[in-house]
Amino acid sequence: MSTQGPDGRSGTGVRAAHGWGDALLTVVAGLVAMGVTAALGLWAAGATDLPGGSFSRVVAAVVVMAAGGSVDLSGNAGELAQTHADISVLPLSVTLVGALVLAAGFLRPLRHRAVATTRELAGWAARIALLWALVLIGLSLLARQTFAIPGADPTGGVIGVFDASPRAGFRADIPLTLVLGLLWLAGVLVLALLVSRGAPLPARLVRFQESVRPAAYAMVALLLACVALGLVIALVVAVTQGQPAATFAVILLGLPNLVWLVLTLGLGASWEGKVDGPFGLPMPQLLDSVLRTPDLSTLNVGTLAEQDGRAWWCVVVAAALTLAAAFLMAARSPARMRPWQHALHMAAALTLTVFAVCLLVRISAHYGLSLLGLGGGLGGEVLLRPRLWGALGLAILWGLVTGLLGGLLAARVHRRGEVDSQDGR
Repeated sequence: MSTQGPDGRSGTGVRAAHGWGDALLTVVAGLVAMGVTAALGLWAAGATDLPGGSFSRVVAAVVVMAAGGSVDLSGNAGELAQTHADISVLPLSVTLVGALVLAAGFLRPLRHRAVATTRELAGWAARIALLWALVLIGLSLLARQTFAIPGADPTGGVIGVFDASPRAGFRADIPLTLVLGLLWLAGVLVLALLVSRGAPLPARLVRFQESVRPAAYAMVALLLACVALGLVIALVVAVTQGQPAATFAVILLGLPNLVWLVLTLGLGASWEGKVDGPFGLPMPQLLDSVLRTPDLSTLNVGTLAEQDGRAWWCVVVAAALTLAAAFLMAARSPARMRPWQHALHMAAALTLTVFAVCLLVRISAHYGLSLLGLGGGLGGEVLLRPRLWGALGLAILWGLVTGLLGGLLAARVHRRGEVDSQDGR
């Protein structure tokens, strides 16, 4: 016979809902989803041709980076030449898939409950975190490889004279990956609790859900709508313009990187960056053209429109999606909230969202080759970073305007659970 817990559910039910079996299933599902997405994306990008049978290790490295971990690059050509490389980029398609699966697994046992204690939620999250830590350690141990670089000698034969074969490699930083990966998981689980209307909160936090949850839900919906729209456009491009493999590689590895960048551009934000050397962005040629200059270039709707006038549609799409998100937020909020309150909530939520996008989408990649310790100009660089304060200021302005309009448009929408005040007298 089962005993009753403080929430009215049986003790057996509580233990089953938060057991190690469900935690293991959640973590395995997240790992498989991220691994399959990364493997398919790398396969589409041609990574199966990497030497030394390193494909599985590259997949592990991509999953590590997608989970917020750190992967260091290295290389050399014997005693003659050394390479200097670093990369900081998130494959956000893999990140998004993993976050959605882990969030769904975390919320599944909590559905249909009104309140949960802090200890209960912390214990359930700790089980997932412990298993995820083991996954991160395993992936980090796998994500290390050194292999010879095939192809032409970039030094014009100088390296070959000294019989030094160029080699390159990568290695996951286990301690840093463990810390950053667990922070990433914590962010995913907290965001899942904020977004889900049916997930229970500790009693002390219930009073905040009326203002926080609708805004959080609207922002997640905004970002997912951008991804869905970008997916449709990418599939049309793959069918009509050829190069389907390259397009699917972008879809499976970096589609959110592209569409969330475009969202901020549509809101008026500016980025700066450069593309130098043989490398390029895994993005449309339009972006590469704007950034491939000797010095830092400014990336915004204006500079894109100089290359293609259709770039101005980014503003229209961003405005429509942001207004729709504001309406969704207002429609899910209590009817007693005033339009000015919706404006403040939308401004705060959109500012945090743009801030997160600016942190996640930025790219920094550098490769250099030095001969006998001297720089020889052999290398390349890809850099993309936001002009942060301008982007945040514009997000506040857009949030205030669309929040106010969304509140006015949703004024006549019947809220879930709303009771007519005249009937209640």
